Amino acid sequence: MDTVPGGASAAQAASLPESASGRPGEVQGEDLPPSSQAAGSPRAESTRGGESSSEVREEAVSSAGSSSEQRDQLPADLDVSSYVGPYVFPNNSRRRMPGVIYLFLGVVLAATWGLTLSSDLPWVNGGYLAAAVALLLLGGYHFLAGKELRVDENDAFLIAVKEVGFPVGHASAQMGWRGWSSRPTWRILVFSNEPQPARRGLVLIDGVDGEVLEAIIEENPEDWSALGSSNSHETP
Repeated sequence: MDTVPGGASAAQAASLPESASGRPGEVQGEDLPPSSQAAGSPRAESTRGGESSSEVREEAVSSAGSSSEQRDQLPADLDVSSYVGPYVFPNNSRRRMPGVIYLFLGVVLAATWGLTLSSDLPWVNGGYLAAAVALLLLGGYHFLAGKELRVDENDAFLIAVKEVGFPVGHASAQMGWRGWSSRPTWRILVFSNEPQPARRGLVLIDGVDGEVLEAIIEENPEDWSALGSSNSHETP
């Protein structure tokens, strides 16, 4: 009786199922029942863990997608896509709004102290009067320092151009306050309109009545030669 290598007879070999490669005796893993798979195989381990390889891949893809969604975002005041117009300086008169609150609280405390003066209430004492006086003074100062800004930045630029007496190219505006009354004051810095500005000036303008407080005009000591090629006033 003919035998095949491994001690199996030809009839036994013929009865063995053939694999996809055509070699008898080799059985693919998917044709075996789960109980016949080796305990140490990767498929058996993933089955025991309760997660298949497809579930692991889905979790990896979802975690990668969530990490890619976390991006840097600009603040609202720097987002050019939401640009609605030129920047407007806040009016100095907004200081009067907290002043109204301080005055109201001061009046309430003073009235409470006055109405309970003849009674012996332990929780109303001279501290009410002291707090009322402090709040009334603070509210009054807010009204004094809350002068309305009647000259905006465009008006201030026009006044500065007339004051310096030369054609202006680059210019910038800054809002400041001066004195105990905190009077709003514009600080306008201007340069002449040459490719390399030859003159510059600093003009201080009152933000309430537009009065020119001070004007400093001088030759420009700065060297702008490195910026000459990129200057917007230079003719191509």
